[in-house]
Amino acid sequence: MNPPAEVVTLGETMAVLTSPVGISLRMARSLDLSIAGAESNVAIGLARLGWPTAWWGRVGDDELGRLILATLRSENVSTAGAVVDSTAPTGLMLKELRAADLVRVTYYRRDSAGSRFGPADVPSPLPASARHLHLSGITAALSASCRQAADYALTAARAAGMTISFDVNYRSALWSPQEAGPALRELAGRSDIVFATRHEAELLLPPGAVSWPDAGDEQVCRALTELGPAEAVLKLGSQGALSVVSGAAQAVAAEATTIADQVGAGDAFVAGYLSAYLDRARPADRLKTAVRAAAFALAVTGDWEGLPSRHDLDQWRSAADGVRR
Repeated sequence: MNPPAEVVTLGETMAVLTSPVGISLRMARSLDLSIAGAESNVAIGLARLGWPTAWWGRVGDDELGRLILATLRSENVSTAGAVVDSTAPTGLMLKELRAADLVRVTYYRRDSAGSRFGPADVPSPLPASARHLHLSGITAALSASCRQAADYALTAARAAGMTISFDVNYRSALWSPQEAGPALRELAGRSDIVFATRHEAELLLPPGAVSWPDAGDEQVCRALTELGPAEAVLKLGSQGALSVVSGAAQAVAAEATTIADQVGAGDAFVAGYLSAYLDRARPADRLKTAVRAAAFALAVTGDWEGLPSRHDLDQWRSAADGVRR
């Protein structure tokens, strides 16, 4: 049995079918079956780093839904708050790895069980053991009920004295910038930590907050904190990351690694950062842990399979040739 969850997440997790690297879907004769979801990726990442974690969501009463629950449980993520929906199917994602830096993703999630998640599905009261809530902008984009669930969970977490993190995770296939901007800005402003790329920051910030595209990364990050969060973290991909925490800025370079699959690296980054944050590590060390966790994910095909353990992070590049004997 898992220990009581200290970190809770909520959102949609789907089954994912992935073609072999370099092979188009139409030419593939076999596909790898796994699961994928921004929030559950973070939950798995935190669990591997030693944090008791729970995932809340809805899955269909089907084999794909059972796969999701079994996989999360096998990764020590509690699914006690998950709902099995007998009236809607589990969502499905098709992933085509034409090259490490060219990934095509297609979603089959309309009217899925996950999109029906609502406020009534959020455990009430929240677990007494929970100290941190993690949300993503994907949940708010899925449906009106999902958006209401995110709002309800955020309100309940704030009332319970929990800290809250929010990863913007903008998906243009789900909603337009005009619709997404105000909703995401409101969620970010009510969180303690916000994660964003420069593109997502441009979506979040009100007109005139900074001068695009000339604004520097630190200026953009400081503008994000002016929305309300005490910490803003700018994910800069191959350029590393930058944060502003209580007014102080720090930046780190990305870790050099072989790139097998870029999908899921942002979630690994968030899991690494939050683990260090919960460890009360210094802001600069939070960023170092985050980029290191992302490097592990980049080196492996799959959304979550390459997420590191705490031992992995401790042993990173401890031998000159990368081989530990």
